[in-house]
Amino acid sequence: MPACSVMTNMEREFELAIVASLRAGDPSAFDVVHESYNKRLFNFLARLARRRDVAEDLLEETWLRLVSRASALRADTRLGPWLFTVARNLYVSYRRSRLVEDSYASGFIGLWPCGVAGRSPFEMAASTETERRIELALAALPVIYREAVLLAVEGLSSAEAAQVCGISPEAMRQRLKRGRALLVRRLDESEVTFIAALRQVKA
Repeated sequence: MPACSVMTNMEREFELAIVASLRAGDPSAFDVVHESYNKRLFNFLARLARRRDVAEDLLEETWLRLVSRASALRADTRLGPWLFTVARNLYVSYRRSRLVEDSYASGFIGLWPCGVAGRSPFEMAASTETERRIELALAALPVIYREAVLLAVEGLSSAEAAQVCGISPEAMRQRLKRGRALLVRRLDESEVTFIAALRQVKA
């Protein structure tokens, strides 16, 4: 699990330098950011969308947004919250478009399948029954709680996750608390280590 994103002064200074390089159009700065966040963003999107192809498309669009908007970044941009905000907003737009498509298609039931997610990439890759149960428990959460848990898993603080979701830090803490509680109900003693790790996330 990624370390909590609370930065030391040195790490923050490095991030500010990377942001400055991005603003200046330095391709090597993009490579550094891509290396740091690509896997985390994919994990987040794949567990939200529960489809590898959708996650890959949204991930590619997230990086395209960074490339196209790099010169307009604020000098004090926090890259993690910025990238996860873009990724989440793209997912929300995707879901809205699917809801419209599924609503339109509802009059043609039986002609083609409509929007029912199958097993996620993580469920298919799970090497143990415990991993599979954790993925199923995550998938069963309502989206607002699932995204709160996933942002915590990917190392964002409550304040950063709140920024991503456009809510107050207190509201995010409540969502994360509720998400943890719902997960605990679905997991047995051997799987609660996953939840315990979430408690290490700082507000």
